[in-house]
Amino acid sequence: MMNGVNFFMTQYDSQNLKEKYLNLLAEKFDEEEKVATEIINLQSILDLPKGTEHFVSDLHGEYHAFQHVLRNGSGNVRAKINDIFKDTHSEEHISDLAALVYYPEEKLKLVKNQFASKSELNEWYIETIQQMIHLISYASSKYTRSKLRKALPKQFVYIIEELLYKSNVYNNKTTYYETIVQKIISLGQSDKLIIGLAYTIQRLVVDHLHVVGDIYDRGPEPDKIMETLINYHSVDIQWGNHDVLWIGAYAGSKVCLANILRICARYDNLDIIEDAYGINLRPLVNLAEKYYGDNTAFHPKKHADKELSEEEKLQITKIHQAIAIIQFKLESPIIKRRPSFDMEERLVLEKVNYDKNEITIYGQTYQLENTCFETVDPANPAQLNEEEEEVINKLLLSVQESEKLKRHMNFLMKKGNLYLKYNGNLLIHGCIPVDEQGNMEEMEIDGKVFNGRELLDQFEYHIRNSFSRKHETDDLSTDLIWYLWTGKYSSLFGKRAMTTFERYFIKDKASHKEEKNPYYYLREDSDMCRKMLEEFDLDPEQGRIINGHTPVKEIDGENPIKANGKMIVIDGGFSKAYQSTTGIAGYTLLYNSFGMQLVAHKHFGTKENVLLNGADELSVRRVVDEELERKKVRDTNIGAKLQEEIQMLQELMSYRYID
Repeated sequence: MMNGVNFFMTQYDSQNLKEKYLNLLAEKFDEEEKVATEIINLQSILDLPKGTEHFVSDLHGEYHAFQHVLRNGSGNVRAKINDIFKDTHSEEHISDLAALVYYPEEKLKLVKNQFASKSELNEWYIETIQQMIHLISYASSKYTRSKLRKALPKQFVYIIEELLYKSNVYNNKTTYYETIVQKIISLGQSDKLIIGLAYTIQRLVVDHLHVVGDIYDRGPEPDKIMETLINYHSVDIQWGNHDVLWIGAYAGSKVCLANILRICARYDNLDIIEDAYGINLRPLVNLAEKYYGDNTAFHPKKHADKELSEEEKLQITKIHQAIAIIQFKLESPIIKRRPSFDMEERLVLEKVNYDKNEITIYGQTYQLENTCFETVDPANPAQLNEEEEEVINKLLLSVQESEKLKRHMNFLMKKGNLYLKYNGNLLIHGCIPVDEQGNMEEMEIDGKVFNGRELLDQFEYHIRNSFSRKHETDDLSTDLIWYLWTGKYSSLFGKRAMTTFERYFIKDKASHKEEKNPYYYLREDSDMCRKMLEEFDLDPEQGRIINGHTPVKEIDGENPIKANGKMIVIDGGFSKAYQSTTGIAGYTLLYNSFGMQLVAHKHFGTKENVLLNGADELSVRRVVDEELERKKVRDTNIGAKLQEEIQMLQELMSYRYID
């Protein structure tokens, strides 16, 4: 009987809620005609071709290379220019127009210096404005007028719309259109208009951007990438292991914080910490100066465009050692209080024989080199001394007080997930942990066992939980963020152990080896990929896995399209540290209504090279597939939302307006 009452109450509450929603909706659509117009509008949008998705991955702070890929839409801008002008204009003209769209402010300055007279410049303005209007018309052909209007520069909307939709069948308006363009020039507005048109074209060629992980670490300007993404018109992020490390540091994990500082020291990027985010490193510098000297194992990696003095190099080397030792110390208590992490082998400081200067790890004994154990107490090796304790507490406070970092981390949380199901595909940075037989690996979290999708959902829950409780520094959620960085069942790390300690202190490279999760060879198998798509409730026949994280070694003949097209690996190769390994500057992916195209990139040189020589870093396009039937908006995530809205509007029509 009670069940019946509960059911009735539920039904009643649901109906009540629905009526409240419909009444709210009726405030916006307060006439029958308004409801009908909106239904017609949404229904017709469903039959437009789907917008172009742009996939990038592993940006690693390389702001300039990322900017270029974003501005040229992975070659989409040039492809559109070619479509329109290849039969009427030279290759040089097309390159100049492309450079103008990519970098309008800089290109305008160069162009204006080429003309001997004002009239020649004015002619160029007239021709260029016409070409860009033509390009906008072509690039926006699958959008509604209202969507295009939102993309236009606000101050010129009226003028551009007049030029876009000009109809001169009866020759009544020839002078009118000529006057518009002439007046733009005479009032000195041409440059502003051309700049506005260029950014509109960039926006139109890509409808939505996916960043498949790793915005942070290695490269020098992740903060600028974050600012670009915050201002981008439509974006989502699948967190990478480096992103989660920064989230963890902000969320209160001292060991994550030690890691990001160590990586910044290693790649000579401490400017990000001090200058970009305003975090005071003075306490750490003082500690480093007190205890540490020169040490070749801790020299920062060289920047191609930056030369360090010997004094600067020595200071970074000292900081690098100080924070590395703090990191190793901070790992121990987590490993001890979380036996389910199964990381006892990583209690490295406790496995050192300090008298003999050697370590026994994974059953092997190694001699240690380049050691810097000045603050390590052999009787209690994991114990931070008072100064170290004070330094890490001050640094954490400074990190959590940084307004800019707060804004960037909040955005990362708002737009980010561990994985994303989008338009039938699975987007994921690292891996789905599996064993050699392809079974989903299990991990115990808080007394319960999880695997596959459920395990990833647990990881994400704990990231968000830790982020919402920043004052907690040693709870399970905060510890799990660090585990995601380094644990063997982490979907982001994808290896059995992180051998940071070994790489610093052991000469034998066999000890440096990090065994990958079987996922990384099993993903070559199409049945395995189908199984993983099913795990995430996606169609195994139609869907694909789009994967970042691992550089594709094109130089060794590795193919980024795996498992008969079921798996596409798009490590963007932006990180200069990996370009010698891969042989190229990585891949990006485009997915429009006609299908998918994988774009391979050459190393991005300089913006100046693009401006002066028309050079582009694009190399080859590989068609992943061509749709037999052109995909429409109704086949997408957005389409599903629009259909829900149509359903509610139809219910409103019945509820309010039809007798």
